[in-house]
Amino acid sequence: MYKHYVYVGLSAVLLALSTQPWASAQELEELTVSARRDARTIDVTQALSISPDAAQLLREAPGANIASNGPITGIPQYRGLFGPRIAVSLDGGLLAPAGPNWMDPPISYAVTAQLEALQIYRGIAPVSVAQEAIGGAIDARTRRMDFASSSEFGMEGRLVGSAQSANGGYQLDTDIQVANDTHRIKVAAMLQEGDDTEFARGTILPSSYERQRYDLGYGLRWGDHSVQLDYGYNDTGNAGTPALAMDIDYFQGDIYKLTYRHDPSDGLTVLASIYAHELDHGMSNYHLRPAPSALSLWRQNIADTKNLGFKLEASLADDAGLWRAGVDGFSEEHDSNIDNPNNQMFFVVNFNEARRDIFGAYLEREQSLSGTLRGEFGLRVNRISSDSGEVNGTPALMMPPAQALRDAFNNADRGQTDTNVDLVAKLNYTLSAEVSLYLGIAQKQRAPSYQERYLWLPLEATAGLADMQVYIGDIDLDSEKARNLEFGLDLAVSRLSMHPRVFYNRIDDYIQGTPVPMSNPATIMTRMMNRVNGTDRADPLQFSNVDAELYGFDMDWSWIVSDTLELSGLLNYVRGKRRDIEDNLYRLAPLNASLRLSYAEGPWTAMVETIAYASQDDISETNREEKSSGYATLNLRSTWQLSPALQLAVGVDNVFDREYAPHLGGYNRVVNPDVGIGERLPAMGTNLFGRVLYRF
Repeated sequence: MYKHYVYVGLSAVLLALSTQPWASAQELEELTVSARRDARTIDVTQALSISPDAAQLLREAPGANIASNGPITGIPQYRGLFGPRIAVSLDGGLLAPAGPNWMDPPISYAVTAQLEALQIYRGIAPVSVAQEAIGGAIDARTRRMDFASSSEFGMEGRLVGSAQSANGGYQLDTDIQVANDTHRIKVAAMLQEGDDTEFARGTILPSSYERQRYDLGYGLRWGDHSVQLDYGYNDTGNAGTPALAMDIDYFQGDIYKLTYRHDPSDGLTVLASIYAHELDHGMSNYHLRPAPSALSLWRQNIADTKNLGFKLEASLADDAGLWRAGVDGFSEEHDSNIDNPNNQMFFVVNFNEARRDIFGAYLEREQSLSGTLRGEFGLRVNRISSDSGEVNGTPALMMPPAQALRDAFNNADRGQTDTNVDLVAKLNYTLSAEVSLYLGIAQKQRAPSYQERYLWLPLEATAGLADMQVYIGDIDLDSEKARNLEFGLDLAVSRLSMHPRVFYNRIDDYIQGTPVPMSNPATIMTRMMNRVNGTDRADPLQFSNVDAELYGFDMDWSWIVSDTLELSGLLNYVRGKRRDIEDNLYRLAPLNASLRLSYAEGPWTAMVETIAYASQDDISETNREEKSSGYATLNLRSTWQLSPALQLAVGVDNVFDREYAPHLGGYNRVVNPDVGIGERLPAMGTNLFGRVLYRF
């Protein structure tokens, strides 16, 4: 059952932001640093919104990367962890994707051109920010006009148009906002469309996309109180996901959020919000990519999800710091049904009312311990319950191994409950006006996802792993428990600034696919299907609890060479290993770095950027991962501010049309004369782009 919540509690998040210049990149022109040193805020108010995928903005944050399965299916990775291990929120509200294979990861619902900022909590996320953030937290914040100081209405708006050459893609986005001291209204619309992407020696099939988005917002303020009601409608049409077994036919759904805020003058702030989503999804393996020659192998999947969440919080400032306390909850319910349009008798109930509910409470304190030492201490307790309805499918009616899997699942106690505890302690020590030190230690936990528990038949519904393997779940999985340790330095000397971090993350009961014994019905079924269909799919993996560790280093830095020139860059390294056997973790970004030289003079800006990735040889044998080669690319861009209202921007990515395949790209699943089945998908070739931004 999809549960509705009524809750009482206290908590709040107050963030005071200060800015720092940063060199531009394709999707952004400025990176600002929060006054809280655990956060980086990517200011995208001037972003070159060429990419249709907001996840691409994360490349500008130290430690972050993207696992890409399609043009609008980028999954954030942070210090080697990705998928449900990273808490991604939209204006503070969580979202569970409708696609069981994460064709619509949460960040894909953030409209790039309508964003004000992406806030990435660096390293250990505060307990007040997210319920489960074992791999970090990201919040996509939408641009919203402030209430005015008088009863007279003011208006502001933006019109953005962009186009690029590598896929003939374009984006049109507009929003109009009006406000006075009592009311504010926002109306916004977005249209994205692109053809198949070209690279140095061919075309990636299918990689076209089309998407529309419409948003309405209304805010009311009286005295120290305000309410905000927001509604969004997402309509994604045909979109290719060549690293997955099917392509997107549609994503359609409604996004709602209601927020109440109370700001009295005594240092107390109260914030309450409730949000909901109803999302429908269709996908198939025949409408965009070449259809299987055997009609018996045609597949379509209809999935839907319903989400409901809330947060009730308060904060209280005093002379020594700030208290935060609160309660929050999130409920998700998923259904997924597979069929064959050529055979009305074929069906698979993939997920049936697969439900996951979480209720949490937390207490957090920011404390000034001395004139040079500040601390942050947090405690969170989460209660997670999950359950699933019974399943069935044509394979279980015809094949004894599939029948055994179905019966074992349906006869099992599918209801599971986990109680998890997060603990956070951080210290910032100021050595001088130029140098400060940072130490963080934490315990973070995450309960299994519904895919990891309730995937009963060997399938690829794995939240976007894109490793060409089939998996089965395990109802009895334990929660992951991570113990984090992090050291850092913040240096700002004259024209030089840098922010290095060293981290170690030890995870017990890490959820990882492991080989299934030959006697298991899932293995027997997979081998039977190979004989029937003439395929050679590898034996399945089962989500299991193993032991793992990740460690590494990341840093962002900047050197102001002169009043017009700035040199800046990033350096990222992460290593992930199993602790129980000799193996590496799957799909980790290799050592990478970027170097940018930016110029700004009057209305002109220009930037030269090089991005380099090393080869990746530390691969997962368990996931049958392939090694990847290193590469480097060169990018150029420039902007011209013709007037306060009008800006033009142009650029070129991959100037020398370098052919390369990022290690975090998935493996090709589509018959294509230019890319072989099983090859890692190549990146976009030379891409010329332009953008017009008009404010009114």
